[in-house]
Amino acid sequence: MKNLQEATERICELKGGQVALDALLPAFVDSLGTGARARLAESFDRHAEAARTAMLHADISDLVLTTFERDVARNRALLQRHPEAVSAPAPARMDALLMAVTRVTTFAGSRALTSASGFFFRRGPRLFLVSNRHVFEDVPTAHFPDRIEIGVHTDLRDLSKVATLSLPLRQDGRNRWRAMPDEAGAADVVAMEIPTHQLPPDAELAAFDESHLDGRGEEVALGDALTIVGFPLGFHDTVHYLAVARGACVASAFGVPFQREACFLTDARTHSGSSGSPVVRRRAFESPARGKLAWQLLGVHSTRMDMRTRDHAQDESLGLNCAWYADVLLTLTAED
Repeated sequence: MKNLQEATERICELKGGQVALDALLPAFVDSLGTGARARLAESFDRHAEAARTAMLHADISDLVLTTFERDVARNRALLQRHPEAVSAPAPARMDALLMAVTRVTTFAGSRALTSASGFFFRRGPRLFLVSNRHVFEDVPTAHFPDRIEIGVHTDLRDLSKVATLSLPLRQDGRNRWRAMPDEAGAADVVAMEIPTHQLPPDAELAAFDESHLDGRGEEVALGDALTIVGFPLGFHDTVHYLAVARGACVASAFGVPFQREACFLTDARTHSGSSGSPVVRRRAFESPARGKLAWQLLGVHSTRMDMRTRDHAQDESLGLNCAWYADVLLTLTAED
């Protein structure tokens, strides 16, 4: 029994050592230049062939030989990988829109409250975070967070690298965010300036600006295809910290304030967590070049719409949503 226990412990030790080597070898290879990598690959092939010859003339099992050949092939592939593949830029086809949207998590002290969406908007040299007012403050539900956290990418070559920014919502007893006053229609939109010094020095993000509010002669019509990008139920690519998109269309007369509110309707399938998402339409005559937002910003998604009188047993939800017109940002980001 003692010998069996010792053998088992030894096997576990060998497995642990193998895992450690599997972690070390790629790190070592990735640090080599092209020339050194080629010389190492040539030397590895010579030594692997010598080991293979010795093993074929030894009394060992086929399982050992199979394992040897598998690992030789795996290590050869590692050595033949081009150095630039290790730190390859983010795919050129990835839409910059995904770099303009961030998840917003609200907190009361250290206690997480809600998850929502937001996006970046630049006005001259100033950068703003845009989301919904009910994300930052909601009297009916007694939702009064004191800070939020957002994520900002720091390396386009490795999208898994994200810095978390903690932003207080109040300073000296005053809100750091701006919303439309109630007498002006109380649009469910806020904009909060992000001080430049709070961004990481290697921050990589995209931002809408005034040019994205300009229709450039492209009329928005009923039924036009839209995209709503955000974090429904907090869902997203958790490895690369990228939002997801929902397709939608314009579901009410665009340009006409729906029920006298500065909003229009969309028909996207949305969930909680999507609040604060940008509602956009792809430019018809502009290609999505790398790092460039080839979209028209039409609105800010707010909430789902439904009928209070709907028979929940007989009738499905309307599947309609409220989006506040994006031109409200010109007022919210204007100089004081």
